[in-house]
Amino acid sequence: MLLAGGTSSRMGQDKARLAYGPEPQLKAAFDLLKRHVQDCWIAVRPDQQEEPLRAMFPQLVDVQPGIGPAAGLLAAHAALPDAAWLVLACDLPRLTDRTLATLIAARDASLQAVAFRSPVDGHADPLCAIWEPEALRQLAAQVHQGQSGLRRALSVVAVHLLEPPSDHALDNANTPAEHAHLKTRLATGHE
Repeated sequence: MLLAGGTSSRMGQDKARLAYGPEPQLKAAFDLLKRHVQDCWIAVRPDQQEEPLRAMFPQLVDVQPGIGPAAGLLAAHAALPDAAWLVLACDLPRLTDRTLATLIAARDASLQAVAFRSPVDGHADPLCAIWEPEALRQLAAQVHQGQSGLRRALSVVAVHLLEPPSDHALDNANTPAEHAHLKTRLATGHE
């Protein structure tokens, strides 16, 4: 599942529509993910369902808007409560087949999640991870108590933590300046 329901408030424009290559990032990310999973969806807010780019893809609609990316994960868990979900932010333009294959190969259903260690803070990155049903139940309980943070949910379950294949494998951009910098680095082939 691709998380595509954000408001992109810091970017000032829809991050799913940004193009780092010939197509919008949402389409590039969807095409990448669908090569690795049986079924692929995007998570959207209710007001995004008819938006032309998002309408091109199978959707899971947030049932608890206003809680950030947790809403997408909980919509997925409600749709298929016994499924493990490979969850990706839609704005990871450096993500590769190799990175996803590494994540999938490391899945251990006896643990609650598998995720890459964030090079920024060393914690599990919840936006490129496989969430097992138990981790999603933990997230639901946490949200019920008023806490919607994904990192917090992963901090209290057993996670297989992987080193990312490179320091920049999970780079994203949240502001126009970060977008311009990342786009330039991608175009010139710099890590």
